[in-house]
Amino acid sequence: MNTACLFTISAPSGAGKTSLVKALLEKRADAVAVCVSHSTRAIRPGEIDGKAYHFVALEQFRRMVDNDEFLEHAQVFDNCYGTARASVDTLLASGKHVILEIDWQGARQVKAKLPETVSIFILPPSREELEQRLRLRGTDDESTISRRMRDADREMSHYHDAEYLVINDAFEQALFDLDAIIHTQGLTLARQKLKNQSLVDSIPGEIK
Repeated sequence: MNTACLFTISAPSGAGKTSLVKALLEKRADAVAVCVSHSTRAIRPGEIDGKAYHFVALEQFRRMVDNDEFLEHAQVFDNCYGTARASVDTLLASGKHVILEIDWQGARQVKAKLPETVSIFILPPSREELEQRLRLRGTDDESTISRRMRDADREMSHYHDAEYLVINDAFEQALFDLDAIIHTQGLTLARQKLKNQSLVDSIPGEIK
């Protein structure tokens, strides 16, 4: 029986979500996969369709929305992004736990459609540390950093939507915590009963 679980992982920009998920995949490649989203934006040099995103035309994306094919979708500036239910179902059917890297709004949409989804939120150790990380990137001017911090404040204000909270202060500890959450979900009573059905069936009912 399939005991795979769907996870959403949300975090403000600069909290280290992408690095943590990448490290988790390297550590648990046999058990965990990330679902590739659909996008209407133009493919960039070096990107591979189906790896960065499933790149589709706006008309096709709209048809998918009309047909309720997305677990979550949103428009960001001039482009649309969404997680197709079929993509998630295919990965879950393979027996792997599935991770969706999405913002709090997307995570809320997924949870509404699939209540059994496990939501995780990653926070930096402090707001000051987050701003320092953004500055250390050396890629943004002051106005961009200010905008990113406003966006981060908005994102972090929804941390309480999640069932699990990971603080990315020390990277290895945060990775350990994230891995532990994924592993623990496979040990719930419901999933263990599915995985070990013959053992469960051999145990007599409650004895008084």
